[in-house]
Amino acid sequence: MVFQPGSGVSNDMNTSFPGRLLAIDHGLKVIGLAVCDPTGLLARPLQVLYRKSKKEDFAKINTILKEQKAVAIVVGLPVSPPHIQGPTQADTVRVWAGRLAAAVSVPVYLWNERYSSDEAEEILHDIGRPLPQRRDAVAAAVMLQSFLDSMREGLPWPEPVPPAQS
Repeated sequence: MVFQPGSGVSNDMNTSFPGRLLAIDHGLKVIGLAVCDPTGLLARPLQVLYRKSKKEDFAKINTILKEQKAVAIVVGLPVSPPHIQGPTQADTVRVWAGRLAAAVSVPVYLWNERYSSDEAEEILHDIGRPLPQRRDAVAAAVMLQSFLDSMREGLPWPEPVPPAQS
């Protein structure tokens, strides 16, 4: 089943959430991954992928999608303050997300990840586990939890990222 928001799926996530979502915290060297439970209530860190090539990264993400039975992907978008001019990390993530959308069989969405890495570091520090390699997976979980909470509050699903043309 390919999930399509607006196709009879209400935002009342207690009764009709579409299933597991995979979250991605995109970085230059690593990709943090998180997943939610099938009811869309809680997000949890999953793992960190060390970047290789787009082809290998997308193949690994496809494998994880199947293993986790995820119905969609939420990619963290590092939204810059309005006074920032020129190309930004958000531009890079948008291009990458379009390429990802072309490489997977589920919809890909972008979601504001502002401060998720800071919050992840604080969480890891508070629990006494300052593991830098886990930070990106925890950041993905923080961002995914924000997405889930917003959907539960009735925000409409964002538009899916259009697949990039090769």
